[in-house]
Formats: sequence, structure tokens, C-alpha cells
Amino acid sequence: MNTVNIPSSILTLLVGIFVTLASLWYGQNHGLMPVAASAEAELVDGLFNTMMTIGFGLFLLVEGALVIAAFRFRRQKDDMGDGEHLEGNIPLEIVWTAIPAVIVLGISIYSFDIYTRMGGLDLMNHSMAPADTPAVQMAAQMAAQSDQAQPDQAQSDQMDSQMDGIQVAYAPGEGGSPLLADANAGMGISPGQDMAALLSVEVQGLQYAFIFNYPNGIVDGELHVPVNTPVELNLNAQDVLHAFWMPEFRIKQDMIPGQETKLVFNAIKEGTYPVVCAELCGPYHGGMRTQIIVHSAEDYASWVDSRVTAMAAGDTTIAHLPKAPADRTEAEYLNTFVEPMQLAVAPERLAALSGHSHAQ
Repeated sequence: MNTVNIPSSILTLLVGIFVTLASLWYGQNHGLMPVAASAEAELVDGLFNTMMTIGFGLFLLVEGALVIAAFRFRRQKDDMGDGEHLEGNIPLEIVWTAIPAVIVLGISIYSFDIYTRMGGLDLMNHSMAPADTPAVQMAAQMAAQSDQAQPDQAQSDQMDSQMDGIQVAYAPGEGGSPLLADANAGMGISPGQDMAALLSVEVQGLQYAFIFNYPNGIVDGELHVPVNTPVELNLNAQDVLHAFWMPEFRIKQDMIPGQETKLVFNAIKEGTYPVVCAELCGPYHGGMRTQIIVHSAEDYASWVDSRVTAMAAGDTTIAHLPKAPADRTEAEYLNTFVEPMQLAVAPERLAALSGHSHAQ
């Protein structure tokens, strides 16, 4: 009986086709990510799926080569001799060095493009630049005029318009030169977003809750937003570092005491999703979580009307703040937050939140 020998070139082609198809299928069907609830999530998932496709293909190639080598080149029975002496293969070493380098470079360019499309480069600037720009020179002029006569109203308005969003610091030492710091840190506006419909919400992070202040005076312990509407969160930390993380939205932003950060996103799926603090902020860090409710435009308007009506009726409690654990009274629970070693909120701030349990 004759055996059929498949040429190595054809066998290599078949293996390549199998690895490619298996990688493409797994890259789109790995099931490792939660639902994508924002436009930003779709961008991040595209990058993640690409990396999973490449990673799974490399896994099949590397592990497949190991398994084949383990069986094909295993020691045969009664073979006590030394293995064949092989010298280095320079072309092969160049190939398996160049291919990963090209892959890493390609992923870097792709991820940079995703970050730019999410608006990350518009606002993310924590560096301090030398005072050699017109904006900083204007800041220095303003500082110098503080000891001189006040400028007229026209000059003042011009300075204000040019210095909008800029903070000025000074180099260490007496007489230090001015430095420029970007006051807006965070994830910015994605290109093409409709800024006319932007919903801006002030977010305060404190041990161990998030408090949301809406433009119409509503204060709530949950984040309510309309679907398909750009939302800007102005994040502030009251005490220690926190991190505002929405897994289904694929975005996270630090909340820094003394510095406002921004987070802009566009929800595309109605539903209720978790909001989690992703920065270790104290002993009850694991309980610092709330949720974001994405409404239809009509439902969001109804929610706003209901909250405004409740406020007009004298209900000033902050709804949906975390409850005290079942094994402790509310007083015992809040008392742990005013211990000096907990780095927690002041008692007077807790007093302002004391009615939260009745609004659950």
C-alpha cells in the first residue's frame, strides 16, 4: 500500500490557513469582555480583539511547534547517542525578531490612533513646559501687573480669553520663571461629537461614595444620563485619590485632590451598569461603587422632572448613597469614617448626608 506524502510547502500553507482562520474566529468570539455600552467601548474592543487575534495565532504557532518537536524529535528506543550538532541560523533569528517587532509597532500605532479618537490627546497633559510661549508670556505679564496699576476692562477681558483653561506655576526658588500647566486633564471630546448637546455633571469622590451634581441643581448618588448624548464628567476628589471606572464603557479616570479631571463619553445602550472606584482609597474601598443608568431621552426627562419636583417639595436628601452594612447601625458605620487613621470625611460632611438611608 502506497502512502501519500504531502509536500512540505503545501503542508505549511494548510497550517497557515488553519492558524489564520482559527485566530480570526477566536479574536471575535473570545467572550472575555462585558457588553459595550459606549461609543468609546467599541473602539477599545476593536483594539482588544485585534490583540487577541494576534496573540491566539502566536499561541497556536509556538505551542504547536513545541508539541510537534516533542514527538518528532524524541529519543528513540535504544538510542544512546548524542543529538545532532546544529549551528545558529542567522536568517531564522532575524525573521523571528523582526516579526514581533513589526507586530508591536503596528499595535502601538493602532492604540495611539484609538486614544486620539477618544480625545485623550486633547486634554491629557500633566507636563510643565518652559515659559517660551505667548500664553505663558501673557501669564507672566498678568503676574507682573498684580504689583502695578490694574489694567483697563478691555485688557482684562483679552487676558481672560487668552488664559482660559491655563494654570500658571513658578519654578522652585525665589524669582522662578513661570511654567505652563494644562488645567484640563483627562479624556476629552472625541472628534465629531455634538458639543451643543453636551451634558455636564460635577462628580465628587469621597470616602466612600460618588456624589453627582447636575446642572439643574439635582444631587444624586447615581449617575443618570440620556442615551446617544455626549456627557462630560468634571471629577474632583474631596480627600484621597479615587478612580472613576465604568467597565462596560471601557473608560477610567483618576480623581485627584486639588485638581479637576475630565471624562467625556457617549452612551449607546440603555441599561444599568456599575461604576467602581479602581484606586485603593481606604479600608472600605471595595464598597465604593454606584451605578450609571442610561435612559432614553423621554425617560431621562421624566427622571429629571421627578427629582426637580421632589426638591421643590423640600426633599433635599441625596438618593442612592451606599447603605450601612447589615451587621452595624448607620451611626456605627458612619463613625468608622471619622477615625483619624481612616483618612475619611469630616463629621460635618457626613451630617449633610445623614438622610441618605431613607431615600433608598
